[in-house]
Amino acid sequence: MNPHTLAIALLRPAACLVAILLVGMSAPVAGSEGNADDRTPLQYVAMGDSFSAASGVLPLDLTAPLLCQRSTRNYPRLIAAATDAELTDVTCGGATTGNYFTSQYPGVPPQLEALTPHTELVTMTIGLNDSSLFLRVQALCATAGILTLGSGSPCQDQHGSSFADIIESTTFPSLVKALRAIRAQAPQARVAVLGIPWILPRSVGCFPKMPVARGDVPYIRGIQATLNGAIQRAAATTGAEFVDFAEASEGHDSCQPAGVRWIEPALIGSNPIIVHPNALGEAKMAAQTMRTLGLGPAQHTATTGEDH
Repeated sequence: MNPHTLAIALLRPAACLVAILLVGMSAPVAGSEGNADDRTPLQYVAMGDSFSAASGVLPLDLTAPLLCQRSTRNYPRLIAAATDAELTDVTCGGATTGNYFTSQYPGVPPQLEALTPHTELVTMTIGLNDSSLFLRVQALCATAGILTLGSGSPCQDQHGSSFADIIESTTFPSLVKALRAIRAQAPQARVAVLGIPWILPRSVGCFPKMPVARGDVPYIRGIQATLNGAIQRAAATTGAEFVDFAEASEGHDSCQPAGVRWIEPALIGSNPIIVHPNALGEAKMAAQTMRTLGLGPAQHTATTGEDH
């Protein structure tokens, strides 16, 4: 064999080895992050009451029980769309913590039944309807405000600490019980409990659009702050995560103009169900939840959305 032929013979195995290495480096690895189609969608269960169902925001979800008044634009739908999650939505207007364990309406199972050991994310607003708190505060304080034509603090004068006492003695332990039951049903899930966005401004209200006497505006804010504090403590007690709206929703209460407010007023609003989040409110609740949990495009959504 002449020297030229010998050199070619020696180089061939090396060339083959280089080719094999290059092919191996360029080929996709099975199960790698690059193959997005193979990823399992996030198993997401949305629980809770009308603030989670977006009751009053049209269009209705026609696949949901009619009495639940669930919207296709509620914050769980928005989170699921942004994160490509597989959503099981059992939110229902009027739900209490008791409806996690018992049926709310005929044909509507207890909400806990939606959970499985494979559930990865659970969100909710809950607690407003326990002991009919939300309804009682609205009805009693509005009636008192109308009778005094918006002056004084008639609701506080009549009811004092009774609402806050109910939250501490009844709502808080009920929240803890419900959250512990969720943990038992879905031990691997991240559980997020949302606070309630501000319904009224700090001091000066907007009588008669919100028929609350001027002196009762800070009183009702205090009741809401007590409820949000109880929700936050229940989350901390059970290892859940709390989504705080105290700062984010300031200036977006029901007294603000359309396009700014997150909560609709009792009069001259745009939703058929009054004193509930509108579509903008649900979108902002979704953004704040995703930002708090670090989900999907939450940072972009939360920082680029128009707030004012």
